[in-house]
Amino acid sequence: MTRRRSPARQPGTAANDLVTTIADMNVEERRPAGTTRDDAPQPAEQRVIRRRPKNRRAQIAATSAAAFGSLGYHGVSMEDIAARLGISSAALYRHYPSKYALFREELLRLGTLTVESCTPPPESEGLPPEQRLHRVLDKVIAETIANRATVTLVRWEQRYLDDTDRQTLEDQFARALHSLRELIKDVRPELDGHDRAVRAVAILSIVSSIGDHHAALPVKSLTALLHSALRSLIAAELPPPGTDAAAPRAVEIPQSFKHELLLKKAVELFHQRGYPNVSVEDIAAAADLSAASAVYRYYRSKSDLLAAAFRRAADRVSGAIGPAVSSSSSPAEALTKLVDLYVAGSFAERELTYVYYAEFGHVSPEERTMLRNVQRLIVAEWVRLLVSVRPELSEGEARILVQAAFGLVVDLGRAFHDDLRMCPQDRVIRLMEVTLFGVPAQTV
Repeated sequence: MTRRRSPARQPGTAANDLVTTIADMNVEERRPAGTTRDDAPQPAEQRVIRRRPKNRRAQIAATSAAAFGSLGYHGVSMEDIAARLGISSAALYRHYPSKYALFREELLRLGTLTVESCTPPPESEGLPPEQRLHRVLDKVIAETIANRATVTLVRWEQRYLDDTDRQTLEDQFARALHSLRELIKDVRPELDGHDRAVRAVAILSIVSSIGDHHAALPVKSLTALLHSALRSLIAAELPPPGTDAAAPRAVEIPQSFKHELLLKKAVELFHQRGYPNVSVEDIAAAADLSAASAVYRYYRSKSDLLAAAFRRAADRVSGAIGPAVSSSSSPAEALTKLVDLYVAGSFAERELTYVYYAEFGHVSPEERTMLRNVQRLIVAEWVRLLVSVRPELSEGEARILVQAAFGLVVDLGRAFHDDLRMCPQDRVIRLMEVTLFGVPAQTV
């Protein structure tokens, strides 16, 4: 008898559906609670192994330097640096013991770089003096452009170094300035030592001024502009050193005029110690007030005192523009008057001028916005006048020169302090004019 075969199960039959349902039930029983078929556990992803970069220390140094350059020493913490690098603070401390160690390393690196760039290479020994000088100037400019983000640290933050490290940095710059003086002597042997010293300081000031702002030019154009300004500076004839120049008479503020006295004493302390290292108690003591609470009768806070100082400095420069322009018959005459007024004001209030440059990062955000707008208007008016005098300049090039001229006054005052015989007002005025207007430089 032939055995009859059972018909094959086809999809959709009751028997097949029952088998499928039972299989699904078994799967659901094995699936973790709270999950669905779509989010059932998937095969584990392969673990990503993060390897420590071989140049981690160099990365840390570069990142911290950029942070210090934009925010200042006191505006950066080790946690900030670690966050920028995407590592933990503990990992950061394995490479550097403190924020100060990072800060110190960057400043002394810049000092070493300045010495190297100001020293003629051995292969230039047989070249004419002018060529040796030009090679050094190009090297100084190139290194400064490459380190533009941090050169400002040397200008305004070096006072936060300890005594030993600050002396090391000062020795480095003394060697760099000595090299520049010797190069200038070879090109212009008729200049005396004081004259060469002033020009050497001015060279570093003009080049490093690009770290104080964000005005942009292509590297080739910026290099040519700065080189031309330096050649004019070396070729220019300056008034002779003063013989009996006297410092401006200090203005005595009556003790009863507490509002003005507090501002003056605060600016002096900010200049000497740096804003973060001055307390309201320090300011009160300097003004002969019995307690810090007395300060708050006149100013709401220490930051309010700093803002008042900045407003005064900005008002001094901006307030001179209208009268100078309206009383002049040409842009050149107006700009010359503004130069005279700027130098006179800076000599009369050296500490205020320095604080205006060095402590901007500590001004409150609201005040900073207002002050930046005023600064832009001041620079824009000077740029407009300069382009009218020198139409071959673009606005970008004129902006670079205006900023260099402003910073030059501060740097000369910082380098020579109260030695007005060596760098009196008429010499500073002439150097500022040369920076802006230029002079024929065929002899250099």
